Amino acid sequence: MTIEATVSPPRAMGAQSLWSRLMSGKVGPVFVIVLAIIAIWYFSAVLLNTPFQKDIYKRGNVEWTTEQLITDTLAQERPVLPAPHQVMVELYNTTILKKITSKRSLVYHSWITLSTTLLGFVIGTVLGILLAVGIVHNKSLEKSLMPWIISSQTIPILAIAPMIIVVLNAVGIQGILPKAFIATYLSFFPITVGIVKGLRSPELIHLDLMRTYNASNWDLFWKLRWPSSVPYLFTGMKVAIATSLVGAIVGELPTGAVEGLGARLLAGSYYGQTIQIWSALIAAALLAAALVSIVGISNKIVLKKMGMAQ
Repeated sequence: MTIEATVSPPRAMGAQSLWSRLMSGKVGPVFVIVLAIIAIWYFSAVLLNTPFQKDIYKRGNVEWTTEQLITDTLAQERPVLPAPHQVMVELYNTTILKKITSKRSLVYHSWITLSTTLLGFVIGTVLGILLAVGIVHNKSLEKSLMPWIISSQTIPILAIAPMIIVVLNAVGIQGILPKAFIATYLSFFPITVGIVKGLRSPELIHLDLMRTYNASNWDLFWKLRWPSSVPYLFTGMKVAIATSLVGAIVGELPTGAVEGLGARLLAGSYYGQTIQIWSALIAAALLAAALVSIVGISNKIVLKKMGMAQ
């Protein structure tokens, strides 16, 4: 008994210190926010599903208790707002239990959307860099192009997406390209703005020093402007990869696509499968988080290679 008394307090103190370290670090705040979101989600699910559940009880002359009401609202087949555990079960069933090649697999649909996203992102990145270089090195391009580039982002993508699909189909462009162009439309803007800011970030004293050494415009660009713009490029790419995913999903909606996360959302809305809709939304969010993380990791690697890591 004496040994237990002398040993257990240090163990308790060790567990307490471990918990305090976790909560004081980066994990703690995220963990608390996730718990808060889950709690609010469950509360909202009960609140929104209660009227329909009460109507079921009324039509069936069922006597109910508060505990039974809460349990049934969180287990409806087609709820107004599905509970978190229902979405998790649907994700498990459509990712782990389904073959990747199955058209009911979220992995299969995520890959279709991912391919469109990456193609649109690559086109948008190249287009954004070319536009930024032209704007920085040509005053007339800056005055003529920049206002149009900014105003282009004020047009709702849901309004312009069907127009892009119809026009491209009329000229014989079908398949993945029309959807990729919609992703490009959303992704090129943050790249352009970021690169323009980055190319103009070198201080005047550095530019004057390069000119003192008789550096050409190409030398100024390649040895000073471009390295200075790399951090801005990756910042824009983080935004662009996420908006590209949004564009790819939106591009699948007006085409009546049967593949992709947009198609899953569309099918779920047609048949009132709210759990399917939310599982597709969560899959899209996880895919976006993974893509942004990959860009962030690439950013650290490139900056480290360039000797610019903080």
